[in-house]
Amino acid sequence: MPPTRKPNEGLLARVNFPLYAIEMLTSRHVLVAGGGGASKTGVANGFEIYEIYHNGDRYVADEIVRHETGPTVVMNCAIRNDEKRTLLLAGQESHCQMYLVNSIISSSDGDMVGGTKADSLDGLRKRKNISYQPQANGQANHQTQSANQKHEKQENANKVKKQIRFEIKTGDSVQTDFTESEPLQRVVRISPNGRIMATGGMDGHLRIWNFPKMTLLSDIAAHTKEIDDLDFSPDNKHIVSIAKDGLGVIWSINPDKESRKLTWNPPEGIRYLMKRCRYGVIEGQKDKHRLFTLANPFSKSGKAKGLLQQWNPETGRLTRVVEIDESLAALAVRDDGRFVAIGTMFSGSVSIYIAFSLQRVLHVSNAHAMFVTGLEFLPVTNFDGPSVTGDTEAAVLSISVDNRVCVHSLQYRHSLPAWVAVFAIILILFVTFCFCSYIGL
Repeated sequence: MPPTRKPNEGLLARVNFPLYAIEMLTSRHVLVAGGGGASKTGVANGFEIYEIYHNGDRYVADEIVRHETGPTVVMNCAIRNDEKRTLLLAGQESHCQMYLVNSIISSSDGDMVGGTKADSLDGLRKRKNISYQPQANGQANHQTQSANQKHEKQENANKVKKQIRFEIKTGDSVQTDFTESEPLQRVVRISPNGRIMATGGMDGHLRIWNFPKMTLLSDIAAHTKEIDDLDFSPDNKHIVSIAKDGLGVIWSINPDKESRKLTWNPPEGIRYLMKRCRYGVIEGQKDKHRLFTLANPFSKSGKAKGLLQQWNPETGRLTRVVEIDESLAALAVRDDGRFVAIGTMFSGSVSIYIAFSLQRVLHVSNAHAMFVTGLEFLPVTNFDGPSVTGDTEAAVLSISVDNRVCVHSLQYRHSLPAWVAVFAIILILFVTFCFCSYIGL
């Protein structure tokens, strides 16, 4: 049985509006977004940025900046982070709004130290309460932790503390959904190479855009009902779409055409609808990847369960399935492809699975008071600087409409080396043989 943990142990932050979207802004900064909508309830709309670090005992979040978006709630978002700039795409009703996020480094007395991305990451490396340093195997060096802490404290005592903050500027906006009644962008994604973006909404159209210019490249009538989710393949060659018409389709890019449908036989003839989709790389195989989806029963069909599915994207065939006792709401895959996380609809629970086998290794029951709206793993591939390191094998952030940001960490799993297991088997057989000989069998 996988380890479990009390839900309050993972609380990172509380905000004063419901949360619908979460994305890593840098290797150690997370952006959460949401709001109360256009109604005059007094609930704000916008997003907040937090810095995540490990203080030696647990993960901690410091609020960096808050940006309000007026009367429009942010329902979905995507981030492109490169050496020159950080661009945020936010789904606000029928439009996709671009924001420019500039990092600025200042000293503790308020003087600006620098404003480039390299400066910002260098400033973060000097933070004194990051007490674990990564080793080649990804584990924390516990033997040198105390020495590193003393060295960092002494070093920072003699230096002016640097602080990072972000400046948010509003950029271009483009309409991405054209439903006659209440148009709404449901999802936006940016390709891994940062050259194109894709949007889906209530009208069922998959629209491909030039990025960051946001000029329309193609408009595909992909589905007959609203699109629930999209994702680009790691090689930038395909995009998968799922919608409420029950279809999951993999599309090739350049030229834009249908590549294959995701086909499978639901258990006991129950109708299922796919809810979320994510690609994941295969460890050690850069040119190969897996596809994961969530599927829920179309209606309350007795004891019908939610499904976590693993696909071979080259054939469109199902390779593994795990049944969960309730409907599912959120899905995430770690950047190295090693772990998958899911969030549930009714109990607000979060679980982590090994990607290749779909073996559950962590379950946090009732992590949120309501359904989980988003999940995001803390990255491990250091895409723009040092990642957050701690004494855990994996950590996933979760959000919900209960206004809470939580972290759920998987402790390192201990297993016997293969030679120990073989020795133990031989020893047991030898003892058994001796015992049988002694009693004359």
